[in-house]
Amino acid sequence: MREYIALNDGWRFTEQFSEGMLLPEFDESGMAQVRLPHTVKEVPFHYFDEHCYQFVSGYRKKFMAKEEWRGRRVLLTIDGAAHEAQVYVNGVKAGEHRCGYTAFTMDITKEIVFGAENLIAVRLDSRETLNIPPFGFVVDYLTYGGLTREVWLTVCDSIRIEDVFVYSRLSEEALSTAGTFTADAELIAEVSVKNGKDDMMLRQSIREKGTEAYALLGEQALAGDTTKLCFLLKAAKLWDTEHPVLYEVKTELLQGESILDELVTVVGIRRTEFKADGFYINGKKRKLRGLNRHQSFPYVGYAMPESMQRFDAEILKKELGVNAVRTSHYPQSHHFLNCCDEIGLFVFTELPGWQHIGDAAWKEQAVENVREMVLQYRNHPSIILWGVRINESQDDDEFYKRTNAVAHELDASRQTGGVRAHKKSSLLEDVYTYNDFVHNGERPGCEPKAAVTSDKGRPYLISEYNGHMYPTKAFDEEEYRLEHALRHARVLEAVAKEREIAGSFGWCMFDYNTHKDFGSGDRICYHGVLDMFRNPKLAAAVYACGQKEVPVLELSSSMDIGEHPASSRGDIYIFTNADSVRMYKNGRFIKEYTHAETAFPHISCGPILVDDFIGDALQEEGYSGAKEQALKKVLNAVARYSMAKIPERIFPAILKLLTVYHVKMAQAVDLYTRHVGDWGGSSTAYRFEAVMDGRVVKTLVKSPMTKVVLMAEADHIELSEGNTYDVAAVRIRAVDEHGNVLPFYHEPVQLFVEPPTLELIGPDVITLHGGMGGTYVKTKGRSGAAVLMMKTAQAEAAEIRFQVK
Repeated sequence: MREYIALNDGWRFTEQFSEGMLLPEFDESGMAQVRLPHTVKEVPFHYFDEHCYQFVSGYRKKFMAKEEWRGRRVLLTIDGAAHEAQVYVNGVKAGEHRCGYTAFTMDITKEIVFGAENLIAVRLDSRETLNIPPFGFVVDYLTYGGLTREVWLTVCDSIRIEDVFVYSRLSEEALSTAGTFTADAELIAEVSVKNGKDDMMLRQSIREKGTEAYALLGEQALAGDTTKLCFLLKAAKLWDTEHPVLYEVKTELLQGESILDELVTVVGIRRTEFKADGFYINGKKRKLRGLNRHQSFPYVGYAMPESMQRFDAEILKKELGVNAVRTSHYPQSHHFLNCCDEIGLFVFTELPGWQHIGDAAWKEQAVENVREMVLQYRNHPSIILWGVRINESQDDDEFYKRTNAVAHELDASRQTGGVRAHKKSSLLEDVYTYNDFVHNGERPGCEPKAAVTSDKGRPYLISEYNGHMYPTKAFDEEEYRLEHALRHARVLEAVAKEREIAGSFGWCMFDYNTHKDFGSGDRICYHGVLDMFRNPKLAAAVYACGQKEVPVLELSSSMDIGEHPASSRGDIYIFTNADSVRMYKNGRFIKEYTHAETAFPHISCGPILVDDFIGDALQEEGYSGAKEQALKKVLNAVARYSMAKIPERIFPAILKLLTVYHVKMAQAVDLYTRHVGDWGGSSTAYRFEAVMDGRVVKTLVKSPMTKVVLMAEADHIELSEGNTYDVAAVRIRAVDEHGNVLPFYHEPVQLFVEPPTLELIGPDVITLHGGMGGTYVKTKGRSGAAVLMMKTAQAEAAEIRFQVK
């Protein structure tokens, strides 16, 4: 049977590559010791020159080839080498690869010495002058270099299973007569065998992931290099976002009674289809509601292990409540995709690229990138669409005929799409995917399908919206942050109303480092609904309200009137997924809000406008009936708009108060000051209670802060050393005594880790941005307890205790 050996520890690295380091006798004393995943250069949080990681570097790794491996094949797999790698084994070139976003495997059997120490050396070019995608012109994201994913050896026999692609077919009849989550399915496997013989058989068995026993599917004789097996699976549990059931299919290569090799493939039984009127999963129409994701992280770029890749998927599904993600603009870590499979998150993945199409050699590499992407990722049930166009590129029919053909040849079970930034373009793909940036705060949230696509009879999907149209920082003024959130809500509302749009992917999940040509001049694009450390901006609440597992209650305002022009409150919105929200002022009940009042009725739990700051308080002043209602209407309008900008629709109420009820201006000012304005007197405290199923599930208090509290939360506190190091993400926030983030708190935070089982990624002094920040702690190959301590000059120190296994 085959054996897998992780090769992620004990690497040597140098930024000063020389040809001599490819040879076994090279002196390694000047090289740094590193572990994979690794970045060639850690970068600052912002304000740096992106050329700092663009150079030719070198990696070396020594390993023992066991004597018992003799007579077998030894395969070396590098899961990610950004961006051009030449690999040498014991000084002999074993292979090369020209894409930083897909894996490559080399047979190094001839180059190694069994029973002795061997050397792997890698010449790695991360310069952006390479004639490969996505390079050739400007790129709106950084393309960090390094051995950014894991490396391993596979020891196997020369006769072996090379690849297993498993997919399912569910007929309309099977879906229509099945239960809600089960159906009879035809399971198809395309099995490639290396050096197979006529007397060999393939046997397949299946079990639900997490169970013990396999059930036999059947056997079939080899039929050339690739054999197709078809079996009926009765009452299969279907994969969906709500019930992401996974199966393990075991494929065995048999000769007589001997099992020569086996592979286990994790699959999901489902049917996905984009139709002219939308997207369907297992015969049921579903609106895609997603975000775009880069695979980058502060300081280390692409070089993060499994835990951090999975963390992003968890955030998307469980914190942001989306059901889909686009892996812009390249294939991303299998760890991320594995988690999408497990938790039920639809994925639209695409070949590397950004706007530019290069020469013939460049195109040849792009076609190869599509081939590698499909072959390496096609068993992920979460993937519903292959992106086979360079993001936002112009039409090139001959080129895109080739990319489409490769995807369809290698995977007939999925459709293709291609992201455009222009309308009515040549449509060679199955789905017209388009970046719709029509919404600018005033124009509609999206364009109708007929105005964009060149074929109304084909499916249509919005692949990006917002983003550069309204970049927003966590420390922007309150009204700006609210407008950012509302723009996301408006687009989601507009898309939800368009029955022929399959769905949309907002740009984007989180802020990211970018080139000098983009962003805010500090090498950051502030396009995310989260910041770079995955702290939520207000816009994140628009998406989070789409899930019901975690109660959401956010208010768009700190209720500090001085934050607004002329001290008018402006529009204040409640973001909640609760049934209702009760509002209190200094303990007095004001109003209970429900989603019946939202201006966004087509999306799940749209934002709710706060329109009353008074409640029945005027009744205690002796006002009642129509006079009380007129006063409330006018006073609440002044609170929102200021006296100078009262809308004309309020004028009749003002006139009635003056002429019919004889209310003096001095009386109105006094009432406003005491019941709305919050000027002068004792502090005002607003309390909001989110109610679900008749009980309060979350409370939010807004009052003038008197204390700064440093809060820190790790995504996990039990870290494990496995095939490589583990990393925990720590999100840090400065909040008031009620837990409200202080958006203008930009003070430094000192970070300390002890004892030496963990180390920091990045600096030990950070600055909060918008009252938020973060850090990462990384295992060092030792077990035991560890503490991360965080200190500021103003708040009490915070700490997180970790355990490393």
